[in-house]
Amino acid sequence: MAEELPGIRRRLASMLYEALLLVGVLAALFLLPHVALGSVTGVFLPGTVLVLHIFVLLAGYFLWHWHHGGQTLAMQTWKIQLLSTRGRVPTWRQLALRYLLAWPSLMLYGAGVFWALLDRDRQFLHDRLAGTRIAFKR
Repeated sequence: MAEELPGIRRRLASMLYEALLLVGVLAALFLLPHVALGSVTGVFLPGTVLVLHIFVLLAGYFLWHWHHGGQTLAMQTWKIQLLSTRGRVPTWRQLALRYLLAWPSLMLYGAGVFWALLDRDRQFLHDRLAGTRIAFKR
């Protein structure tokens, strides 16, 4: 008998909650430092540096949480976790690949999320390509 995997609604709800939590993370680790830098020194960094800062901050947030327990705070709330397709903790390579692939998966009008409607296990495209999956927390 195949393992029961969380439905798309649960994973989308977790993603929505994650987005709300990330507002606080970005406010503390992105906005405050840049406002302080601008108000104290009058230096305002170019947009590419700001985008890179966000990309690196979010990479650190997600990769650390996924590697240490397989869950972000939102995933803990919804009782789901990230695993490799073999049911183990994903490798750093898989985690980095998942993070990198999630950007186009979401930014191209959610194409990688809609993929789950066609996927046999209802997994997102970035999970399928990275060799990871979202499962219920064991």
